Amino acid sequence: MDTRTQANSHARCTHQAPPFRSRREFIERLGCGFGAFALNAVLAESLGAAPAADPLTPKVAHMPHKAKSVIYLFMHGGASHIDTFDPKPELLKLNGKTVPPSFAGLQLQFTKTDEAPLLASTFPFKRYGQSGIEVSSLFPNVAAHADDLAVVRSCHHEAFIHSTALHLVNTGSLRIGFPSLGSWILYGLGSESRNLPSYVVMDSGPIKAGTGVYGSGFLPAVYQGTTLRSKGSPLLNLKPPEAIDQGRVLDALSWFNENHRETRRDNSELSARIAAYELAFRMQTEAPGVTDLSRESPAAREMYGLNDDNTRAFGAKCLLARRLVEQGVRFIQIYSGTNDGFDDWDGHSNNDRTHTRMAGRVDKPIAALLADLKQRGMLDETLVVWGGDFGRTPVTNGSLATRAVYETGRDHNPYGYTMWFAGGGVKGGQVIGATDELGFKAIQDPVHVHDINATILALLGLDHRKLTYHFQGRDFRVTDVHGDHEFSKKLTG
Repeated sequence: MDTRTQANSHARCTHQAPPFRSRREFIERLGCGFGAFALNAVLAESLGAAPAADPLTPKVAHMPHKAKSVIYLFMHGGASHIDTFDPKPELLKLNGKTVPPSFAGLQLQFTKTDEAPLLASTFPFKRYGQSGIEVSSLFPNVAAHADDLAVVRSCHHEAFIHSTALHLVNTGSLRIGFPSLGSWILYGLGSESRNLPSYVVMDSGPIKAGTGVYGSGFLPAVYQGTTLRSKGSPLLNLKPPEAIDQGRVLDALSWFNENHRETRRDNSELSARIAAYELAFRMQTEAPGVTDLSRESPAAREMYGLNDDNTRAFGAKCLLARRLVEQGVRFIQIYSGTNDGFDDWDGHSNNDRTHTRMAGRVDKPIAALLADLKQRGMLDETLVVWGGDFGRTPVTNGSLATRAVYETGRDHNPYGYTMWFAGGGVKGGQVIGATDELGFKAIQDPVHVHDINATILALLGLDHRKLTYHFQGRDFRVTDVHGDHEFSKKLTG
């Protein structure tokens, strides 16, 4: 190397680097020490492994498991268990009457149970499959899969308001600022997909409790959920402008990012933002093919209801969920209903009309998802969960004085409601637990939301007692100091 070349090389290593003009110039500058960092990353990628410092590197589960992914179907607003999966023939006999003396003193936050008339369901129930599970006329297509469902009729918790209930169900805490279940799963297991986000949320618009219900809370920000848009392209800007050399831009961005992060290693939001940029670049090669539903066969589009205005939106989400699971996405949550225009399952007034509208949008797509996963041999490794904020009361929403307004509505009821599970090692064709004869409270094999979250983790191979994160002087977990994953043994038979 001559004297001029040595001087130029020394200048590059001791002065602030100007923007790269070419890939060749970028490689030439690797002699300053950044080359080792870049080479390690390239070699790791070429060997199929993530860099050692990558927080999303796949991790070993705590125990044997069958489920690899979760699709959580969330009925935003609180679907009525009495009108869907928990028949109450006694209500038919007592319809319009006040509650029997045995229920006197039952306290609801907004409804005086000693004044509000009982309200029977107008949706007839039938038995389906070899198991004979009873399902209402609201879900005839899902009912056809009764033998794949484990229906849990004894779910309960203590949050009566939407915002606190949504936080409790999704994060295990009544307070804001705690990590969501999906974030805990990603933290515990890492990501199987290098080119797609491993925790995906598909909503229909604003959620009553805000985006914190799928946030990472005090966990590093890299574990938060990625929202896919409900209208138009699920992800914007997947195709870069042709005039931009993406490789050159990413090279320069990586150099500046790493120099900026060098003195800010404890800033998880900065690290998450850098990781998001890198993931976005990789997604430009993978995501367009995954999110382009036009490539699906006409039969698949018909099965999911994409040809019907009523079912198209939720059907597209369910179909996309199946495609994402195929690509190794770990946790997918799909919301039915939005707080934008109050178009959700919150049946305070005219509960029947609300549930007919909402169930009509999701019944066919959910049945299609179950059938599709099963015929592809994916249901055994994919846990499908159906649930919501809470259930609804067997009495009308309000007292006798407000009956003219709310005589056909139901209030919130977190003391007894229904969820169902399918796939992921779950034994189908069974009913677990029960509410009382009117549907007020869980009385047989009660299952708290902490037990449910502990069970979802267990089916993925995670022990909720070991999945902890040290924050503000103590170890936290999604079940706090509660939770019993022994419930998973009932689900799996």
